[in-house]
Amino acid sequence: MTRDEGTATIEFTFLAILLLVPLVYVVLSASQVQRNAYAAAEAARDAGRAYVRAETAGDGERDAYAAARLAFNDQGLDLAEDAITITCSADPCLTPGARVTVSISARAALPGVPALGRGAATVRVSAHHVEVVDTYRAAPS
Repeated sequence: MTRDEGTATIEFTFLAILLLVPLVYVVLSASQVQRNAYAAAEAARDAGRAYVRAETAGDGERDAYAAARLAFNDQGLDLAEDAITITCSADPCLTPGARVTVSISARAALPGVPALGRGAATVRVSAHHVEVVDTYRAAPS
């Protein structure tokens, strides 16, 4: 007759570690992706608002990039220079009633995974926001 006293604690500890480590990794990965997605959504909204409130298209682009960088910095992230795309429904862009679309595309790095080539350890997140230029503002010259 063999004695099995004390092995339940060892088995429980082994199974708990075996199941909890992947679960913790999934939670950390999901929170990292969600943080990036939230930053992209906020950055697109803030950039669109900053753009349509500017006096000129050049000022609007500068203000939009600054607002987007600030939204990413609030989440502890860096924004790539080529992550923002601004398109307009009218030419010039700040024509009253025109629609300005701001698109932001970023990559969320997965925690604990080394980069094995471009994009191997990342998840792409994107956000789009459409802002309408105020109908009663002065038309650009």
